[in-house]
Amino acid sequence: MRLHVRLTPKARADRIDGWTTDTDGRPVLAVRVRAAPVEGEANAALEALIAKTLGVRRSAVAVARGGQSRLKAVEVEGVDAADVERLLGPPAV
Repeated sequence: MRLHVRLTPKARADRIDGWTTDTDGRPVLAVRVRAAPVEGEANAALEALIAKTLGVRRSAVAVARGGQSRLKAVEVEGVDAADVERLLGPPAV
């Protein structure tokens, strides 16, 4: 399953804010992490938060695209669209 995420680093807390849309109108998951965007720390924090929220191993989550960008594509193994919707709510339309 591929999730599109808008990541905000250096937040007060690690949290998932829910679904929003990007400038093209596509649904993206808004996520905040405390880690700074230095040496992949924010990406690692994002992967750990997504894994914990979806109930999968940390190794089942990986940033596939956008490693240096706020907009990222995250691959998650072991879940499907129904699992994501149940745990994170329906994507914004």
